[in-house]
Amino acid sequence: MDKSGTADNIQPALGTDRQIRIGIDVTSAVTQGAGIGRYTRELVRALVRIDQSSSYHLFSAKAPKLRGAANPVPEAPNVNFRETWLSAKWLYRLWYRLRLPIPVQRFTGEIDIYHSPDFVLPPVGNIPSVLTIHDLSFIHHPEAFTSSLLNYLNSVVPSSVARVNHILADSSATKKDLFDIWKVSKEKITVVYSGVNSSFKPITDKEEVGQLRKKYELGDRPFMLSVGTLQPRKNYEMLIRAFRPVVESYDHQLVIAGGFGWMYEQIQREVERQGLGQNIKLIGFVDDQDLPALYSQASLFLFPSLYEGFGLPILEAMACGVPVISSNASSLPEVASDAGLLIAPGDQELWTESIIELLNDSTRRAKMVAAGYLQARKFSWRKAAEQVLKIYHMLLSE
Repeated sequence: MDKSGTADNIQPALGTDRQIRIGIDVTSAVTQGAGIGRYTRELVRALVRIDQSSSYHLFSAKAPKLRGAANPVPEAPNVNFRETWLSAKWLYRLWYRLRLPIPVQRFTGEIDIYHSPDFVLPPVGNIPSVLTIHDLSFIHHPEAFTSSLLNYLNSVVPSSVARVNHILADSSATKKDLFDIWKVSKEKITVVYSGVNSSFKPITDKEEVGQLRKKYELGDRPFMLSVGTLQPRKNYEMLIRAFRPVVESYDHQLVIAGGFGWMYEQIQREVERQGLGQNIKLIGFVDDQDLPALYSQASLFLFPSLYEGFGLPILEAMACGVPVISSNASSLPEVASDAGLLIAPGDQELWTESIIELLNDSTRRAKMVAAGYLQARKFSWRKAAEQVLKIYHMLLSE
């Protein structure tokens, strides 16, 4: 990597002048709006943007067009993209359940190195391979998974970790988990933090804000926001109970944005039990282009998760100028640092007290907003892509 911090001047690692051929499975980018899907889209875009000297051989399982995520696969002269004739369900069943040795090169074409950004490694032959492990939530919180998915992950992820040449971990917390649980060599793991897309910034345009509120039926009332798939691990039931005393004194809504995941019905029932149907809105998945305006309208951003591999919504909220209250579990202190207010995910009373205190303290909110801007700027997809390129070249040179 040159002194300017760019990856453009890395010399070819193959001992020839031809392009390095990098294969990446972008199925999650095409099929998933949030989480791993966003990670894959942003990382691949950044790689292609800074590295025109390699050719990128991307493939995806057959899937319907993803709503709300424009151009999930980048278009560039050095990008080749193929969609398989198999759905993700069948492709992964062939690879990981029936264990058929169908090489990934059947879909990518000939490649020099392969990167799987979604936990599992298909047959790759003798080429170097890279695997992203986002978290080990299925180990820490098995109750948040269906039994079939849990059995699949417990069967496939450890074997993928054992076979791969190098692992990218989303956080130091995930790297520690890999060592503590499976004794993976620390030299085999590199922490690569996610970045914040430049679209995440304060949105104040009245017309754009008005359209957003109309689209998601938010009305004119102020609201606090939480973002993430509706599932037990996100700890929304605790947040709903903690929010109950807030509405007694403050005319605020709680807006929860995220797709409806495993056991989401419990969250809906908790809203009903607390009698908060008029005060809590579960608005479902929010299109990528709508998120900056949604964050920008929030009085506070609340992230009570029990466990996260990274916690990108915290940084997105900070970049949009919103004070953040977050759980102090797993990787979240790495992400929020001193710019957020960190609370134990089970301390319901303290969550209530902290929300009320921040609503009453405009000076503290302003300080948190300023600190949040600085914290968010530390994380960029360009920096992540430069790290990943360096790892590709290190493995090829070996």
